[in-house]
Amino acid sequence: MDQQDHLMSRGARALGRHMPGYWIVKTEPSTYSYDDLARQKTAVWDGVKNNLALKHLRQMKPGDQVLVYHTGDEKAVVGRAEVTSEPYPDPKQKDPKLTVVDLRAQGRLPRPVPLAEIKKERAFADLALVRIGRLSVSPVSAEQAKRLMKLGGLK
Repeated sequence: MDQQDHLMSRGARALGRHMPGYWIVKTEPSTYSYDDLARQKTAVWDGVKNNLALKHLRQMKPGDQVLVYHTGDEKAVVGRAEVTSEPYPDPKQKDPKLTVVDLRAQGRLPRPVPLAEIKKERAFADLALVRIGRLSVSPVSAEQAKRLMKLGGLK
């Protein structure tokens, strides 16, 4: 989220309204792929252990939009989802710091957007996906999310 998006979203939340946030979540498709999420329709997004990624996960709100990125050999944004729950403690773990959210699949992008293509665009220079490659949950500005969806074949 860029500074303007963050301030607008924070202001809307202070007034009791929620402006959707935009996020990128990463998954290794051999472990859990976007197609798995689409088949299940909804899923608990778990397995996040990095402190910064957990901080981002705790900021998610119902209605936020999520772009799903496949790591490994694919390295591409492949699908869209929506946050459907407030963050809550991971029911499978004893550590109360570990947090999860529920996601609902919204559809595969008509065309995957490879990381190499993302890195070529100046608009994505400050994107955490580019700057902090190992981070599994990261915010993205509304403009960047819309541009990624357009590159993925959505209007």
